[in-house]
Amino acid sequence: MSGRSGANAQRARHEQVNNHPGIGFLRLFAIFVAGVYMFVATAPAAQAQRSVSVVRDAEIEALVAEYARPILQAAGLSRSGIEIVLVNDHRFNAFVAGRRIFIHTGALVTSETPNEIIGVIAHEVGHIAGGHQHRLRQQIARAQTMAVVAALLGIGAGIAGAAADAGGMAQAGAGLAAGGAEAARRSLLSYQRTEETTADRSAIGYLEQTGQSGRGMLRTFERMARGGALAGVNVDPYQISHPMPRDRIANLQTLVEQSAYYNREDPPALRLRHDLTRAKIAAYTAGPNAVARLFRDNPRGLPARYGDAISTYLHGSPRDALAKVDRLVSEQPNNPYFHELRGEVLIKANRPREAADAYATAIRLAPSPSGLLQVGYGQALLAAGQPDLVRKAAAELKSGLTRAPEYVNGYRFLAQAYGQLGEIGAAELATAEGHFFSGAYRDAKIFATRAQTKLKQGSPEWLRAQDIINYRPSTDR
Repeated sequence: MSGRSGANAQRARHEQVNNHPGIGFLRLFAIFVAGVYMFVATAPAAQAQRSVSVVRDAEIEALVAEYARPILQAAGLSRSGIEIVLVNDHRFNAFVAGRRIFIHTGALVTSETPNEIIGVIAHEVGHIAGGHQHRLRQQIARAQTMAVVAALLGIGAGIAGAAADAGGMAQAGAGLAAGGAEAARRSLLSYQRTEETTADRSAIGYLEQTGQSGRGMLRTFERMARGGALAGVNVDPYQISHPMPRDRIANLQTLVEQSAYYNREDPPALRLRHDLTRAKIAAYTAGPNAVARLFRDNPRGLPARYGDAISTYLHGSPRDALAKVDRLVSEQPNNPYFHELRGEVLIKANRPREAADAYATAIRLAPSPSGLLQVGYGQALLAAGQPDLVRKAAAELKSGLTRAPEYVNGYRFLAQAYGQLGEIGAAELATAEGHFFSGAYRDAKIFATRAQTKLKQGSPEWLRAQDIINYRPSTDR
């Protein structure tokens, strides 16, 4: 499992016009969530605009894709190129931006059953299928217009009051501007609450079509309601963009309980895979104590021991970690991700040739082709330090990065492989690609320019370098 910063959310640009009441609100609107819908809206608008730390992991991505597949099909979006991105954040949240669904790792850890996280995915799919992002942008434009008109009227009243030396009129002008801005904000929040309710109902429909229970969604809202009550939070329901959890439960409970699938449980094998991913996330992000707390009711179960093996790999000796992983493999010899972990441990133990064999097994057993596993395989082949394996390492790395082009770490190994082969132009192009996908466009252009001097003009590699050189980001990064 690896994380990287650089899946950059767009950052709005705004100018400070003056200090007139209401203008500050106009500046706030310039950064107001534009096109982003959150499952749990507890963050300020600016937070949705900053960069997020993205997690790449073959096991978790495969599981979440399996959760999403029937939901996307039910929504008619199975061929729409919807991508699910994992965000390294301990909070329970998910949101939509463009054709991507972002899910916090905290949502996966907190969800005790697959059905709970499937409900979250169904909700976000409801936003995409309903075209809510496009309509939200229209509502933002309308609210901005309302606020601008109010501000201009307020400015006019203030100027008139100042000219007439009437302090009361000037204060009224300020109040008019601020009041108009507040009305615009409340109008937008009301619209968002309506769309959230619509997405909730769409989610229940998708679950019904796919023969799944909606109890997971209800559990999620109940958890949110308990969290707010325990925190002693008093929230004005008209000042937030989402319905209150208790209201959401009341709106959905009858629909959920009337479903023929209300009592349907997740398959035991799927629940086990869910718990294995929860153990992995906890081990990588919060340490061994977090794994122990998460599975305190079953400390000798497979998920708890999986998390313990990962923690030992991260913080203990490779020998001890390998012994623990081998016991896992003996219990589930067809689990590709146990073999992947074994490969990682063997790399750390400086046994790369054996690591390559473990990765090859993981690739063979994986339910679908995984670019991340291929990159791991290529890395192990490269680390073996045998000239006859370098060409194969480069081929695996290139193939893996074709499937997972935004996996930035892989380009460093690809550049090393091409360097050892004496293909300097290809090495510099790989370095340019790594910078490009991490958002370092200036460095990407420098290496792409250098690569072009060593590549055959007009070749696919030369043209790719030209694409990087010509790229113009739409916003500042």
